[in-house]
Amino acid sequence: MKSKVISNVREYALILVGSILYALAFDWLFVPNNIVMGGLTGLGQTVNHILPFIPIGVFVIVANIPLFLIGIRIQGYKLLVSSAFAMLTSSVAIDVLPELITFQALDDQLLACLLGGAIVGIGLGMQLWVGATTGGTELAASLLRHKFRHIQIGKLCLIIDLCVVALYSIAFGALKDALYAVIAMYVSAAAMDAVIYGRKTSKVACIISSRGADILAELLKMDLGITEVKAQGGYTKEEKKMLICAFKPSKIGMIRRIVHGIDPDAFVIVCDAQEIYGEGFADAASNNP
Repeated sequence: MKSKVISNVREYALILVGSILYALAFDWLFVPNNIVMGGLTGLGQTVNHILPFIPIGVFVIVANIPLFLIGIRIQGYKLLVSSAFAMLTSSVAIDVLPELITFQALDDQLLACLLGGAIVGIGLGMQLWVGATTGGTELAASLLRHKFRHIQIGKLCLIIDLCVVALYSIAFGALKDALYAVIAMYVSAAAMDAVIYGRKTSKVACIISSRGADILAELLKMDLGITEVKAQGGYTKEEKKMLICAFKPSKIGMIRRIVHGIDPDAFVIVCDAQEIYGEGFADAASNNP
């Protein structure tokens, strides 16, 4: 029970910090430097520009209600609690921070979009790491990922945000600001994926060799989990063994030396593995942002 409470406190602390970072980047680097943000916050900027009496944070809260109703049906009520907390804290912070701090535009708009994109990505990544979103783009992307599991969530956010920025550019004729927004969103998507997936990045090797048994014996000494599959050469019809193993990037050099030392003619494919879970790696729950 105590560990559960500590875990919940940790999760909501990450959500709170992520929300503050998100709001800080928006109020400090996006708004003063005329850089539009994607998603519902970007739409909120547009609406606030036309109707200044509607605060951006309030617009975001109201516009998120339909998305949350859909999200609850797909992901359950846990989404409602954590994501509602993330949305409310970030929306309130967006409206409150300018009342407490006077933010000045930077002299360099490019620097503002790079720094702002990085801070937004880190903040959103912290929230998505524990399964929460600020709503809008991140919630929509999180829901879409149930259908498009092969696409990283940062890339889904980028696609949605590009659509919003395109509409902003058309509505206001602000092509230059829209281009800076695209740069900021690309940086944000990269930073978000780095936070969510970076610490779980691993490699998978497929090793095909006529001396598979010898290679297997050596790799097992490294305490690697290895799957052995019978294979046959498509042209030569020669019987071979294919070894499949997942490993941390730091072990790639040692694996390469072992394989090459035993069979210089071995056919080896090494690729990135975005999500690995099971014995020796993280569990499934922690790999499902």
